[in-house]
Amino acid sequence: MLPKRSALFLDRDGTLIEDLHYLSDPSKVRLLPGIRECLATLKKDGWLFFLFSNQSGIRRGLCTFEQVNACNQRMLDLIDLGRDLFTKTCLALGTAEEPCEYRKPSPKFILECLETFHLNPNRCWMIGDKETDVEAGQRAHIRTILMQPQSEIFSKNSPQTVVCKDFFEVLNRLREEKR
Repeated sequence: MLPKRSALFLDRDGTLIEDLHYLSDPSKVRLLPGIRECLATLKKDGWLFFLFSNQSGIRRGLCTFEQVNACNQRMLDLIDLGRDLFTKTCLALGTAEEPCEYRKPSPKFILECLETFHLNPNRCWMIGDKETDVEAGQRAHIRTILMQPQSEIFSKNSPQTVVCKDFFEVLNRLREEKR
């Protein structure tokens, strides 16, 4: 029997907050529209949240681990749903040229969490704004949502990927699925 737990694997930049490329200043963290309200509703509905973010700026020397953590803390402060909002966080420090074992599109973090937290893969989603986010979810055999696509190529090549323009659409889709 499959476990019943549902979870969202969430990219950070371009999904939860504005993507400012190698963000290092917590004062520049800006939530995208609807994030707080939608996450509050989903949390009340019983979803678990996992933060899964490629942060190659650390390895490239463009920001420090402490700065990235300070930005994450500022994001949590703005969301205002508790310091324990994310069940687990993965910050992959590898670059595209020198990937690490957790850098998306690797599904390693998702697969480990599915097992460790007894999640039902049929009730889990990877949500992100880049092809690597979608690919990580697909490689872990969970559903995927692409936020604000740059082009139509994703929906044509990945019919199993849901395309949403904002988090309100995500919320509606997830609530329909859970019924």
